[in-house]
Amino acid sequence: MTVVADLRQSFHKSLLDAGVLSVSDQGIVSNADSSSAPSKRLSRSIYDQINSKSSGFSKKLAGQTSGSGFESLCAEFLREAFAALNHLRPGEWIVGKDGVQGGQGVSYFEQFAHLAQLEALGKADPSLRAILRSDYLIKPDVLVARRPLGDTEINKNSDLVGADGFVSFSPLRLVNNQRLILHATVSCKWTMRSDRAQNARTEALNLMKNRKGRVPHIVVITGEPTPGRIASLAYGTGEIDCVYHFALHELIEAIRNDASDDEALSAMIEGKRLRDISDLPFDLTM
Repeated sequence: MTVVADLRQSFHKSLLDAGVLSVSDQGIVSNADSSSAPSKRLSRSIYDQINSKSSGFSKKLAGQTSGSGFESLCAEFLREAFAALNHLRPGEWIVGKDGVQGGQGVSYFEQFAHLAQLEALGKADPSLRAILRSDYLIKPDVLVARRPLGDTEINKNSDLVGADGFVSFSPLRLVNNQRLILHATVSCKWTMRSDRAQNARTEALNLMKNRKGRVPHIVVITGEPTPGRIASLAYGTGEIDCVYHFALHELIEAIRNDASDDEALSAMIEGKRLRDISDLPFDLTM
């Protein structure tokens, strides 16, 4: 198999081993809506395909534990995939859940460091609290960041920067900035059976309006089996770069075998609003 196929299969095997993707005693898969017959059929088809491909496949993602959740395993997949693609976008990359930054949310990163100051002002002065509110410390599920570069690394091939006073503001240069630079935020939605999935849009809008610098990639990974519910987040443009399905190719096959109406799914794929999780590491290198 290719490296990407191998990583994808490892990811799916880890979901099975951790019990994130599982089947109940009643035969209902963990990402299915028990009150929806199409959801149960599609999720079971996806499960059977993944389980069949993973049978006898022993490789596991690094750091896997039996208690890992969807967010943790998505982070592990991206960490390993990004390492494999380092030659496409060189740099020292950090991938992890928000907790690896001490739960500080995006205020830990260069583009959003000022938000921590605003939060502190609101806590110190009740009269400002209603104005500043408390939604500044955005805490995405998974974060992708890069470290700024020292002048030695920047000048590896030629003398690009020095003590001439130029390039004195760019945060990519370590002498100007010691904070990590936020490259992407990933919202992980195992299912989309409530309006809570829509908070990804609110989070995206807050990231865009509150940053100082460029907007990071803003994406969603989901395990939702029904195209109609995926469409509730994938349709439209402006807030989210794209929605990525943990098993899009298996979902396409499930709908084909189920003879279900695939109009919504085709519209999302052809409209560049829905892709497979294997596409995500490559998209993040752009």
